[in-house]
Amino acid sequence: MVHTSATSTTIAQTIFRVALGSVLVAHGSQKLFGWFGGGGVAGTTTAMNAMGFRPAKQSAVMAGIGEAGAGAALALGLATPAAGAGAAITMGVAASVNTPNGFFATEGGLEYPALLGVAAAAFAMSGAGPISLDGVTRHRLDQPWMRAIALIVIPIVIAVQIYRRRKTLATDAAASAAESGPQTVASTPATESSNPGTRL
Repeated sequence: MVHTSATSTTIAQTIFRVALGSVLVAHGSQKLFGWFGGGGVAGTTTAMNAMGFRPAKQSAVMAGIGEAGAGAALALGLATPAAGAGAAITMGVAASVNTPNGFFATEGGLEYPALLGVAAAAFAMSGAGPISLDGVTRHRLDQPWMRAIALIVIPIVIAVQIYRRRKTLATDAAASAAESGPQTVASTPATESSNPGTRL
């Protein structure tokens, strides 16, 4: 009974990991290649610029890699701590962009990217399991110290990216207010846009 339960858990873990990785690959492909109705690097660069991520093109490419590259590695179960951290950071930053819209995805909120980010972080902490390339390679790229570093790095990098973005948005708002004249200063926000059409 115990052996059967362990086998079922391993299979379930593998299914979930592959599904999560596949979803991330699909989203990353939208950003990098314009597949599945995505905007490609050019469209994503425009969106990144509007959202306050600079340099915009570099941010677009990094977001695409953070989803497609990390997603592929997660699906394969390869270098899971690094892959999970990369995906968690990307989705954590995406969730922060959607925060002004509330929680639920139907309103453009943080629900969906936050869920993907938490799931990716969980794999960074737990590893991919035996049915994985990490298992085949005897976990050479999935050591306990790697998992520990991943869990430390994830919140730090997310916090830094959020800070940089907010600083950029504040600078843009101040510049816009200065150009518009003193009569529009009070109505020019220096905060994040809640426009659901401009989100990751």
